[in-house]
Amino acid sequence: MPKTPSTNAHRPALRRNQACRSCRKRKLKCDAARPHCGTCVKQWQALVSVPAPVGYAHPTEPQCSYDPVEGLTLAPDTDPVEKIRQLEDQICKTFFLYWPNPQRTYDSLAQLKNRLYEQQSGSRSVSPGRSTSLNRPSSSNALAPSSGGQPSDLAGISLPHASLSMLNMMSSGGSPETRFRGETDSPELHNVNKSAPDPLMDLLYMGWNPDLPDPTTLNHYIDVFFRCDPCGSRVLHRPSFLASMHLPPRDPGFPHSAILHAICAAASRWSPQNVVTMPDGNRRDQFAEFHASKTRQYIDKTMASGEDIFCVMQACILLSWYFYQEGRWVEVWIFAGFQTRVAVPLRLNYPGTFSTHGNNSPGAYLAPPKDLLDLESRRRTWWMTIMFDRIASVGGWIHAVDERDLGTELPLRTDDFESEVSVPSNPQSLASPDVFVRHPSQYTDSFLLLIKSIMLFGRVTDFNVRGNLRAPTAPSKSQNPFFLEGFEVLDKLLCSDFLDSLPQVYKNNSGVNDTPDGCGLDTDLYMVHIIPHAATITLHNPYIDFTDPQCVSTSRCVNAARCILAAYYLLSATSLDITRLHPFVTICWYLAAVVQVQLCKYFIEINDGERESTVWGEINVLRFAMMEYGNRSPIGTRQERLLQGLMREIVRMTAQKQPLEVGVPLYPFSHKTLFRKDESPQATQEEGASTAPLPISPSYEEQGVSPSAPSRSTVQYPVRSVTNWSMDNGHIESDTIHDRSPFSR
Repeated sequence: MPKTPSTNAHRPALRRNQACRSCRKRKLKCDAARPHCGTCVKQWQALVSVPAPVGYAHPTEPQCSYDPVEGLTLAPDTDPVEKIRQLEDQICKTFFLYWPNPQRTYDSLAQLKNRLYEQQSGSRSVSPGRSTSLNRPSSSNALAPSSGGQPSDLAGISLPHASLSMLNMMSSGGSPETRFRGETDSPELHNVNKSAPDPLMDLLYMGWNPDLPDPTTLNHYIDVFFRCDPCGSRVLHRPSFLASMHLPPRDPGFPHSAILHAICAAASRWSPQNVVTMPDGNRRDQFAEFHASKTRQYIDKTMASGEDIFCVMQACILLSWYFYQEGRWVEVWIFAGFQTRVAVPLRLNYPGTFSTHGNNSPGAYLAPPKDLLDLESRRRTWWMTIMFDRIASVGGWIHAVDERDLGTELPLRTDDFESEVSVPSNPQSLASPDVFVRHPSQYTDSFLLLIKSIMLFGRVTDFNVRGNLRAPTAPSKSQNPFFLEGFEVLDKLLCSDFLDSLPQVYKNNSGVNDTPDGCGLDTDLYMVHIIPHAATITLHNPYIDFTDPQCVSTSRCVNAARCILAAYYLLSATSLDITRLHPFVTICWYLAAVVQVQLCKYFIEINDGERESTVWGEINVLRFAMMEYGNRSPIGTRQERLLQGLMREIVRMTAQKQPLEVGVPLYPFSHKTLFRKDESPQATQEEGASTAPLPISPSYEEQGVSPSAPSRSTVQYPVRSVTNWSMDNGHIESDTIHDRSPFSR
């Protein structure tokens, strides 16, 4: 039977290298059809007909390419716009050779301006084809390679035609930092026409996002962010992030704009721009608000398209902490829910942050981690998401992800993460039975302990929420909570086991280092020592009964509040800035103040003015701490206002003069100056009659209680500090037994 004539039977033979590269490599016949030859199309169709392997995707079109036609740099079917884009990228990469030192870039542009001026003086026009060399020697501004840097040899690189009006703008005086600022000193909110492109930015930073500050200002905010931010900086790998900032903006490895906008918003707390006071008294940083809105635009775009989902999720974490420090609770809850719901389909909650078990889909939206750095970045992104969810739920809301669904192992130490040392994965996860009482030295630092303490607080929230959901009535101070299932185990873990199990180097270190060589603050470790006390108050507060001398919940709460106070005294006695603390510290202060308000009310009811005065002083100390923190983060002032609302009843009941006054006597202060034992209340009032007197705060054990008072605690296991309440002539008294806590007084 005769063969069917081929359609290519009369096609002339191809000349050398006219076949596509794929067919030449595989030694197949090629018809040289454009844009894809018939052979490559058939190969691609056969490939996509079979499901892709797990974690990978088929190419969207045949992988067929041709050699460029002789004399051209691109294939004939390439759009000329693509040629222009490649030339722009070449210019961009050339200029970014000077990225480590922007001033050298400005110097080189000044030379360029002089040369163009010389050329235009002798000629009315400059041909677009003429090139201007940057390495031609000049009189005084010749570029020289810096010591230890790269040589500034850019021979053969051509620049596009630049007008003198644009170059006059480049060298118009002032530092690189101020050339992009307006009269308001904001690098972004100056009065410029956003529709008109900035020719300097177009020439200097080809592909630079015009919504971002200039590179010098942006680098400043990035440096401030990594040095000062106690929250979001834990997500990003600092060395690789800083290295990626040296890449051209169009390079795939350059940081995503959503992350850069979020960093600007977060770092503006320590480098504010354009701060205005709102009608309600709150302060708003217009620069931060602009970049927060830009970050939200990227989040909205990702929610609609799914593009760059992991980078945008990291930006969302940074933005969430910004909203938390602002005290904007609605946005906090919205973004807390968004993070967790995005992280679940990404499979970040699985061991190794990737899994295909129990699903017919190709695993997840993310491919398996490409290296150890990628794996650890995913772990930290997941755990920062869960930590934020636990902190946002402290008020008594259900967590977005149940603890039983957290399968990801704990991250590595921060030093190992930043140094990229090859360390085996952390063997501990929340499924480990001893995760809160065993801390392997190779996998323990202050950040890991902070994760554990916050997750421990989360267990308290779970216990309270689930108990309220299923209980027929609300918790009552008349019931014994130790009869509730799981209460005693959780109480023991909070009051003794967790803090007592800390390694010695962390157990005896509160995070505040005040030495002759200088002061230092480990904000993560500081929070590790006070979060269990705040959790204790949350667990026991519904069962406080000051009239019951054997109420263990009262002992627990009063002792926890005083430990939180002692931690603040220790920090306030140094020159360290308390606004560098984690914003969750304001919630801990508020919980301690809640206990003190209840105690103050009891002293008012039994007409014990002396001890009422003592508690008023401690309440005002906590209020002062919140207001001082609020000077930089509005969450502090918001919590202080919330506390004032809680204090309305005792303010009406008290006989103290100006009980809410926080005046000069509270600043500066320390534990020794505020609670002096050699003065009397009358003497304090005579010294500062114009302001509210600072009450003397003798320790409770000095107020007529024998040191040998027997313990009436109904719980037999050891605790860090137990206060035994007793009644004598209508007065509440205590005997406090302290252990080796760094905050013991």
